[in-house]
Amino acid sequence: MARKIVEEKVITNSEAKAVLEKVKEEELGEFQRRTLDFTRRFTKLPADRASKLVEELSSKLQLDRNDAIQIVNTLPQSVEELRAVLTVKGRFVSTEQLNGILEIMKRYT
Repeated sequence: MARKIVEEKVITNSEAKAVLEKVKEEELGEFQRRTLDFTRRFTKLPADRASKLVEELSSKLQLDRNDAIQIVNTLPQSVEELRAVLTVKGRFVSTEQLNGILEIMKRYT
């Protein structure tokens, strides 16, 4: 049976885990089972909290949604770790903004 993409949306690992756990494991394909295993090992927040954190980072600090998702997926603990996540695109992020991100994250972890 051919599969059809109904909707495409970038989500956190936590949200992916929640989606995959709704399906019986025997109905998952190999790639989906591997993804579920990965998310079970490395997910750090429940899906609802991860989603709220992404929204707060995006709205309050004007972060790109994809950057906010990457932050939520990795949950960096220091300014240096956070800077490593955000400077991949070659842009500068101020220490003040990085500290603001860490303060918001502390409320969710």
